Amino acid sequence: MRRFLLFALVFCLHLLLLAQPLKRTSPESVGMSSAFLHNADVAIQASIDAGEIPGAVLAVVRHGKMAYIQAYGNRQVYPTKEPMTIETIFDMASCSKCMGTTMCVMKLLETGRLRLLDAVSRYIPGFEDWQSKDDGEKVTIRIEDLLTHTSGLLPYGPAAELARKYGSPNPEGMKEWICTCRKDFEPKTDFQYSCINFITLQYIVEKITGQSLRDFARENVFGPLQMNHTDYLPCAPDANGVWKNTVEPVWASLMQGQDWRSIVAPTTKQEDGSVLRGMVHDPLARIMNGGISGNAGVFSNADDIGILCAALLNGGEWNGARVLSPLTVETMRTVPRAVSSLGRALGWDCFSPYASNNGDLFSRQTFSHTGFTGTSIVIDPENDCAVILLVNAVHPEEGRSNMIRLRSVVSNAVAGAIVKK
Repeated sequence: MRRFLLFALVFCLHLLLLAQPLKRTSPESVGMSSAFLHNADVAIQASIDAGEIPGAVLAVVRHGKMAYIQAYGNRQVYPTKEPMTIETIFDMASCSKCMGTTMCVMKLLETGRLRLLDAVSRYIPGFEDWQSKDDGEKVTIRIEDLLTHTSGLLPYGPAAELARKYGSPNPEGMKEWICTCRKDFEPKTDFQYSCINFITLQYIVEKITGQSLRDFARENVFGPLQMNHTDYLPCAPDANGVWKNTVEPVWASLMQGQDWRSIVAPTTKQEDGSVLRGMVHDPLARIMNGGISGNAGVFSNADDIGILCAALLNGGEWNGARVLSPLTVETMRTVPRAVSSLGRALGWDCFSPYASNNGDLFSRQTFSHTGFTGTSIVIDPENDCAVILLVNAVHPEEGRSNMIRLRSVVSNAVAGAIVKK
């Protein structure tokens, strides 16, 4: 009995250690300058003072440690003010594409359950490939094309129109629309950023695994890395048409009786005066896919994203938990040869026109992603550094901030603070 209790104690301590965020350290201990990092603080505070953003969280990961983490301003300014904290959980918007969908696709790739060259129609019956209007020639759309945004699929879909036709939420209706929607160009001949690409990937993941994207991501990525403040938040309208969360997120059990929404940054004010808080901002993700979507839907905080970045900088493993192999990570962050001029890696951005958040100083190996709500992840393997900038820039309304410039300026400030390899 004593031996069993000792084993149980050791096991619980092991789980506790696994659940810890990245070790905090000083910038100087990982070859960075605190004084130079202050330039990032100045840029973020200037944006807050100008009324462009309500607040932000900045986190810098280097050499497997959290070298810098700061909160600025407020996480809510309407209807009341709440100060920003480093624990705040954000709607990651399109960063869900790389954090969730891409990681799941790459897991299926390395376990032999799909190939990059597999046709989309292999997994989604009725999916129509590109066909030339001139001579009727058909070209297969493949998984690689979806990941690199070179499929020709539409950038987005008419959420309200689809809801009227199919009801809401209705992933099967969304899938039916995708199968026959217009394709704008022959695969691999051009780049067009598309949420439809990643919703299609979601349906492929779910077809292969028999699980929801949420469950597969939790089982294979978020869970093993102990990202305990990261989740998709399912939702649906009630009998009165009011949108409600249908389950609690993983962090609800950690809140000790406090409302789990209290640490979530709200996004946009709605027509009825309420703000979205704990429900995905993206219309297709919320209205058609009920919060679990390949293009958006992940909620997370700086510490959890820091763990994911540390794992990717460490060849897919962190703290004894391996989520991807080193070769898989390298493949994921490399622009495929067939579309080498277009700048998109597998689920990530390297040097497309959307990659200005990389800044001007990080290495050519840098890969990144942004989210419409104001989120950004930049990872530079050569300098073993990641920059996580989290902003709910669409609160209380959209269109006030220039996140494109702010992201780039912050990346430059962080890169400029690296003074030793």
